[in-house]
Amino acid sequence: MKLSTLYTIHLLAATACAQLPYGITLKQPKMPQKPLMDLGPVVPPDSSQQPDGSKQPSPQPPQQGGVLISDVMGRDRSINIFAGFTRDVGTVSSRLDDGARNSTVLAPRNSAVEALPRKPWEDPRDYNALGANAYEGGDGQDRARRNLMRFVEAHVVPASPWAEKERVKTLLQGDREIWWEMKDGVKVIQPDGIEVDSVASRVGNGELWILKGVRNYA
Repeated sequence: MKLSTLYTIHLLAATACAQLPYGITLKQPKMPQKPLMDLGPVVPPDSSQQPDGSKQPSPQPPQQGGVLISDVMGRDRSINIFAGFTRDVGTVSSRLDDGARNSTVLAPRNSAVEALPRKPWEDPRDYNALGANAYEGGDGQDRARRNLMRFVEAHVVPASPWAEKERVKTLLQGDREIWWEMKDGVKVIQPDGIEVDSVASRVGNGELWILKGVRNYA
């Protein structure tokens, strides 16, 4: 499937964009594991509560059949571009579908992705080294895939809960540490200074945060 087709799919419910000239063969969007009702912000059940009202010594891990980040990623149309990208990056899609690995997903809004000076799979260094045809042919498609993976991995924190001012690294290898803090009642991702629009979902294997901007991942 051409990358132009993929990008068009991701934008069906968002603002229409110009077709893209570069091609990548990518997976079809994954269908939800099972039908979900309109759950709203989803919180895992309190499995520590006993019938007699007592508490277990420690919380239990999420159940295999519980709601996962992969189940809720596509529900908010404001982030459907990024949600589609996560399904095309194996390291991320497998993690978000794993109840044993918690994550905090920092999903940029469609408008933030569309406002980028370059596409998420483009790197100015590729153009400087290889010219305008940097993403044509098999080698070009491989470069584009790697760049898209870097973009997506830079927006996934392999931890949840994520405490305020706790410094962590994303899935992107070699990424710098990031943290969040409250400013005037708003969560802000530092050191990029990106505002968190909302915490869209809390589920069995982490949280989905919607960002007003895009991390500087280059």
